Amino acid sequence: MDAFKDRLSQRARDTSRPALAHQSLGRPLTEAEQTLAAALMEIMGTRQHDFAAVAAGLKAKGVTAPVSGRTDWDLALLESELKAINADLDAAYAENGYGA
Repeated sequence: MDAFKDRLSQRARDTSRPALAHQSLGRPLTEAEQTLAAALMEIMGTRQHDFAAVAAGLKAKGVTAPVSGRTDWDLALLESELKAINADLDAAYAENGYGA
């Protein structure tokens, strides 16, 4: 069992296949989406997982919402932005397929 886990860990660290780095994206993330993702990782990295508090953190950081362009984050905006981005990425994946 440990050998299996070791092999999975090795494959996860394998950087010889850069084309697979974003294999499930049908399009590249926009700069605004990348900024949001980085801010979400930073906020959630503090073990903050309450979405209202995450939205407050985005507001405090002045992050611009990728879809609406708003900066007045609250729970409803966070939910609508994530749903819209997800729907757009799903559509791009459906159109462009695996590994785009």
